[in-house]
Amino acid sequence: MRAEPSHLTYAVRARRMDALGSEASCKEARITLDTSTAGRSDAFNPAELLLAALSACMIKGIERVAPIIRFGFRGVEVRLSGVRQDAPPKMARIDYEILVDSDEPDRRLEPLRENVRRYGTVFNTVAPGTVLSGTLRRAQREPTHWGLDGGTPVERLAAQLDEGELALVAQVNR
Repeated sequence: MRAEPSHLTYAVRARRMDALGSEASCKEARITLDTSTAGRSDAFNPAELLLAALSACMIKGIERVAPIIRFGFRGVEVRLSGVRQDAPPKMARIDYEILVDSDEPDRRLEPLRENVRRYGTVFNTVAPGTVLSGTLRRAQREPTHWGLDGGTPVERLAAQLDEGELALVAQVNR
């Protein structure tokens, strides 16, 4: 495969390991593939790999544009669900929800969503062949298992200590 001078190229190699699965490799990475007709719970099947590739594309797009537009965020979670049709076999619909953990104002979320839709390689490859619909919204900060919201692990732990315990921790860390 020859590429135009301005095109990026990618290469993945996959091989059947046994009747239960296969393995794909790229660079220094390996991933077990569910290619068994019985299915397996410890590997992605081809449809799940497609959804995973799409989610990685969305996250990478956010990682790429955030420094350019000076968008601060702590994390991103992408949730996808796909509907497969039988004849012809294909993903008929993919719905997604992108959750961004950020203190940025709501008006700054839309440019992020637009960037994902316009400049994602996998997104633009999948979109013409399926209904691709979704949202990008602010993630709700979930309370930690200590029952506190947000903060670093040290801040969350410090909030659980009384003054005497905090003084002891300060002495130990000197």
